[in-house]
Amino acid sequence: MGVCNVHERLLPASRSEVGALLDSLAGGADRLWPHDTWPAMRFDRPLAEGAVGGHGPVRYTVAAHVVGTWVRFAFTGPRGFDGFHEFAAFTVDERHTLLRHTLAMTARGSARLTWPLVWRPLHDACLEDSMDRAELACAGEVKRPARHTPYVRVLRALANRGGR
Repeated sequence: MGVCNVHERLLPASRSEVGALLDSLAGGADRLWPHDTWPAMRFDRPLAEGAVGGHGPVRYTVAAHVVGTWVRFAFTGPRGFDGFHEFAAFTVDERHTLLRHTLAMTARGSARLTWPLVWRPLHDACLEDSMDRAELACAGEVKRPARHTPYVRVLRALANRGGR
């Protein structure tokens, strides 16, 4: 099953400002990943090609990193996730940048069921929280904060209960 999942936010900031958010991923001053409410993104070394890590049960390697512009992560887990996810910053004009997160993969085996039933709703909620963090960092406020659906709240409660 082919999967292409995209989240975007137009930000009132230069590409260098948005690029700095990308480059802060998994660092001590990470201003993009919603580590306060989701499993933190962690790597075995600073963000750079070849770094190994992930967030929660989702594992990946940094496949490519262009400082201030783009970072791509190649999945190594869960089983059946064959593909990548990435963040990129695109200049719109001198005062606006589009932040885009793309997940592209082939779901194989049990992931053909777990992606649509479990992983996609959690992924979508986490990414919208990340976009909110980016908007807050660039604009000082979030005009329309993401809201988690009741289904996502149940999945998160089950995940938290299972982690105890």
